[in-house]
Amino acid sequence: MGKQILLTTEGLKNLEAELEELKVVKRKEIAEKIKVALSFGDLSENSEYDEAKNEQAMVESRIVTIENMLKNVKVIDEKELSTEVIHVGLKVKLHDMEFDDVCEYHIVGSNEADPVNGKISDESPVGAGLLGHKVGDKVEIETPAGVSIYEVLEISK
Repeated sequence: MGKQILLTTEGLKNLEAELEELKVVKRKEIAEKIKVALSFGDLSENSEYDEAKNEQAMVESRIVTIENMLKNVKVIDEKELSTEVIHVGLKVKLHDMEFDDVCEYHIVGSNEADPVNGKISDESPVGAGLLGHKVGDKVEIETPAGVSIYEVLEISK
């Protein structure tokens, strides 16, 4: 059994949609590219064929990866989450003491992390450092850029 994969309901839907897209759409597109490349004849100097076969290998690899992830998924039921302490699936509003700035993060499993859109992994330095803390806590977190200090302002679903 592989490592348990934590996902929100939204993350599970996204993963299932990606798998469906790869199996239904991408496989057909690549099969068509291979068919066209084969029609060019001599495979020894056929870069289109090589490229299509490489793309096929990457898509098949991603399909296997997703299927294996789905076997080990634990979906976080947001309705059952308590907002007493920070844990995966919850949103947090923080006061960054160093920069006197307010930031918001959604703590998600590592496979859903998207820092640009405010989704940070429970395995990242900040995500892991926040787990278990309550509103009002001041949290010191060791990051690659040094120690950051956050005050937890709010925890929500």
